[in-house]
Amino acid sequence: MAQLPSAVLHDPTSVLTATFVPSAGMICTSLRDDGVELLGQRRGLQAYLDNGKTMGIPILYPWANRLSANNYAVDGRTVMLTTGQGGVRADDHGLPMHGVLAAFPGWLVTKQSGNRLTADLDFGAQPALLASFPFPHILTVDVSLNNRALTVRTTVTPTTAVPVPLCYGFHPYLTIPGVPRSQWTFETPPLRHLPVDNWGIPTGAAEDWPASSDELGDKTFDDGFDEVPQGAVFALSGGGRRIE
Repeated sequence: MAQLPSAVLHDPTSVLTATFVPSAGMICTSLRDDGVELLGQRRGLQAYLDNGKTMGIPILYPWANRLSANNYAVDGRTVMLTTGQGGVRADDHGLPMHGVLAAFPGWLVTKQSGNRLTADLDFGAQPALLASFPFPHILTVDVSLNNRALTVRTTVTPTTAVPVPLCYGFHPYLTIPGVPRSQWTFETPPLRHLPVDNWGIPTGAAEDWPASSDELGDKTFDDGFDEVPQGAVFALSGGGRRIE
């Protein structure tokens, strides 16, 4: 396969670089500190293009995680979804997973400089996408790299009188290079924990989750959390490195 065009951003204050591929869903494929990779490459970009297997920092849009059925209702309107059509991908249980924009090529770069990149996706101009999410709008992702921080700003602008529901997110695969995962320290602020069932769907229960700072060991987390305090910091650390 031919190499896809990428944009490499350089932090003017440090040796941090970030690489984005607009034509592969505006995904961030690399975040490097003086050449040391801070993002999990997992199966690589080709698997993301071919099968939606995530890596780096992909956008999950217009929903993050999975839906509980192959349909959803908004303002009394029910939308039916079909796996393999309109960008819909399913998890192992057949549930729609991570929205419809995995590796979507229709992004238009509108601004680019040494440390900043902005791209638009005219969702309303894509009939296949509208079949899965019938709310015309323009999605804008603006990224910048400065002061050793990668900042991603997302703007949703409706293009008709129809309101656009929001339920999206990003999936950063942060990693501490050269340190076994079991030895990473994971720090979280106080949160509200939303347990999920065996299919990854919230049960409706909720419980307080106190601030913590623990070695990961063999622990995994695939539940939901909300009520995140303004300005809260999540952090991974190990081997003399800390990522917030």
